[in-house]
Amino acid sequence: MNKADIISAVHEVLGSTKADAERVVDTVFTSIEKAMKDGDSVSVAGFGIFEAKLRAKREARNPRTGETVTVPAMRVPKFRAAKALKDSVK
Repeated sequence: MNKADIISAVHEVLGSTKADAERVVDTVFTSIEKAMKDGDSVSVAGFGIFEAKLRAKREARNPRTGETVTVPAMRVPKFRAAKALKDSVK
């Protein structure tokens, strides 16, 4: 399933135009992204938690040359599935 499939599913449920459904889907994704950029977590009951975690600075190796390089600390997106989602997928 991709974004177009999600838009089609929302369109069927809402019964409005596909453009409206696309705006709804874009708004949801943009809101989640903005909250994560601001350092907040987004919790959707029964689905999961979206959050940005800090990955520490670390040493890594370039596989081509074997040279040691420093990978700087960075924030990365994380998702933790809720128990209800895990149970429904089993």
